[in-house]
Amino acid sequence: MPFPIVNSIISWFLKKRKHQMELFLKYPIYVQDELLFKLLQKAKDTEVGLKYEFSTINNYNEFAQKVPIQQYETIEPLIERARKGEQNIFWPTPIKWFAKSSGTTNAKSKFIPVSEEALEDCHFKAGKDMLCLFFNNNPEAELFTGKGLRLGGSSAVYEDNNSYFGDLSAIIIENMPFWADFSSAPKQETALMAEWETKMKAIVDETIDEDITSLVGVPSWMLVLLNNVLERTGKTNILEVWPNLEVYFHGGVNFNPYREQFKKLIPKKDFKYYETYNASEGFFAIQDVNNSYDLLLMLDYGIFYEFIPMDKFDGENSIAIPLSKVKLHKNYAMVITTNGGLWRYLIGDTVKFTSLNPYRIRITGRTKHFINVFGEELIIENVESALKQACLKTGAEVSEYTVAPVFMKEKDSGGHEWLIEFRKHPECINYFKELLDNALKSINSDYEAKRYNNMTLAMPKINIAREGLFYDWLKQKGKLGGQHKIPRLSNSRKHLEELLSLT
Repeated sequence: MPFPIVNSIISWFLKKRKHQMELFLKYPIYVQDELLFKLLQKAKDTEVGLKYEFSTINNYNEFAQKVPIQQYETIEPLIERARKGEQNIFWPTPIKWFAKSSGTTNAKSKFIPVSEEALEDCHFKAGKDMLCLFFNNNPEAELFTGKGLRLGGSSAVYEDNNSYFGDLSAIIIENMPFWADFSSAPKQETALMAEWETKMKAIVDETIDEDITSLVGVPSWMLVLLNNVLERTGKTNILEVWPNLEVYFHGGVNFNPYREQFKKLIPKKDFKYYETYNASEGFFAIQDVNNSYDLLLMLDYGIFYEFIPMDKFDGENSIAIPLSKVKLHKNYAMVITTNGGLWRYLIGDTVKFTSLNPYRIRITGRTKHFINVFGEELIIENVESALKQACLKTGAEVSEYTVAPVFMKEKDSGGHEWLIEFRKHPECINYFKELLDNALKSINSDYEAKRYNNMTLAMPKINIAREGLFYDWLKQKGKLGGQHKIPRLSNSRKHLEELLSLT
């Protein structure tokens, strides 16, 4: 086990990085512009670089004119060639790692290229920065007197055509620097186990006697793990198992629906929650202030950012703007150019800026995960906020949920149909539904207009899911664990109908 002196040395080393962050905090646009031209210069002799004449690009406007915005389906043929061993297609240094991601809507897997630069200068750098920011805000922290419990994806890394693929978390664990592995639990062999339920039991058995000081993982799956720990140990809360627990680093899904459940499991007033924003395509932002809901956009990870106003969104035909032109509190789709060879890639996430000095964001949803069948423009941020209000007023707790449209039939209005799995049920589901509906009206004027006199949208319908329904659905699809998420909003009824068939 690491000694206190090790904690002091490591925390001092991590805090030094804060001074390097000052450059992009003071000169964000300069750092981003310089980064773009470094990426273009490095990749100018690749197949993509030659096709779009990277060597002739002298400014951002030329970059935006010559290089098209692209979604995964457009670049998939290039990625498939790279997976078969071809090199220098979209990035000059050899790429042998591919982060497999099925996303939340498509059964078809995506394989995101992960270069050595992306691992070192983005993902590993972000992991250190996450700790750096935490230690700068909490100088008395003693994380390295114990170990951090990491809960990654459920897939091992597989070899195919001399390339390797798996969950990003598995790739990171496979390549983790020794100092990070030394301070982490469970051991690498356990963390990379492929079968989720067996892995969960192994993690519990391996960690209940460790001195765990931090948690890292997706909230929905971390809850499953922590409840398994309590069931295994017979304790009433997690602090009885790990009394020195200080912080939970979370990301992947909106934390608001899970916040109260974590507070009950970890009843410690000064316990810290730190949010991160990372994906297979890169690590983008980190909470940099205690008790904040805003994330600092990290501008020196080898990622150049562009943004598409969602009120003008048109997929690959959209017109993007650079960081220098974004405005506060406006919903944007994010476009990235990376040191992994993604060029003007439409990642599918939407964000809004809460600060322009420094640039801080909140994740608002997905470009594909919204409901706009009737012009209601309902996004995940609206739904999460309304659910939180309804839960606070009724004492209910939501484990999982999904929402789909009810299409109009003859003279009947359309509507929204919810499927909610409660951890703690409201006393009256009709009162809960009324609160939820009113909250959505207060948050979203388009929804309110469509609900007027039930003319377009009727009162929402709520189905109560049996315990474990969403878990069983993911298990049936082979998507237990780690980076797999429940699709919250959809313009089709496909997911909802599948779930209802299991009730």
